[in-house]
Amino acid sequence: MSLSEQQLKQYRHDGFLVLKHLFDQDEIDLLRRSAKEDKALDDHAFGRDDGEGGTVRLSLWNHPGDGIYGAFARCHRMAATADQLLGDEAYHYHSKMIMKDARVGGAWAWHQDYGYWYDNGVLTPNLTSAFIAVDPATKENGCLQVIRGSHHCGRVQHVLSGEQAGADPERVTEILERFELVHVEMDPGDVVFFHSNLLHRSDQNESPHPRWSMICCYNARSNDPYKDTHHPRYTPLDRLDDLAIKQMGVRRFADDKTDVSWLDPNHDASAKSLPNQTG
Repeated sequence: MSLSEQQLKQYRHDGFLVLKHLFDQDEIDLLRRSAKEDKALDDHAFGRDDGEGGTVRLSLWNHPGDGIYGAFARCHRMAATADQLLGDEAYHYHSKMIMKDARVGGAWAWHQDYGYWYDNGVLTPNLTSAFIAVDPATKENGCLQVIRGSHHCGRVQHVLSGEQAGADPERVTEILERFELVHVEMDPGDVVFFHSNLLHRSDQNESPHPRWSMICCYNARSNDPYKDTHHPRYTPLDRLDDLAIKQMGVRRFADDKTDVSWLDPNHDASAKSLPNQTG
């Protein structure tokens, strides 16, 4: 696929772009089944207090691997879209699975991803995140919320709230007076790409329906971090044909011996500072 000039203008103006049905029902069903039956994913999940009485649960990894998660992150329609949005060769910065379970899934505070990635030696905010709806995402189950155009405000100071670092509340309040709040409701298989300086959050999931999502983060080759941290420096992305996902059939990620490089908060101190980079 190739984005139109209008879509690129919209992304630059709004800071986000929703691509409806980027993955079809068979593909997203395979991802959902694989994730929800994946013991390794569950074993590496960790929770973070949201400061509102809830807990956010997620698993996070660096290199995409050769399994079903890697097939989504490496497929042409994802990588080529990231190339266009970044105006450069995209490489995989990291991915995560957000497990916002029914009635217990916690909230995310207002934040910018670059508010965290700045400290990783990334010099510019030329990164994009692709949020894949694994389950339906609605207002009732805590869908992603964004402030349209807020990436133009630049990097905002972040402060601690519970175990999450959120954007300066005073500044967010003023931004909301001037910019539009958007609830990004999505069907399974929809993908929203958003700029690393876009302010975003989500409510707790108090509904009887889960809201799982997979988020693939991409950095531009020219934005290679100047120092080593817990996320990779430029690593060429071994791209796959879009048919690769369905070719896996019933293959499960947990059976893939190559595995991905999980970040574990029990052993990797850096993972303790990484629960806030999503919505």
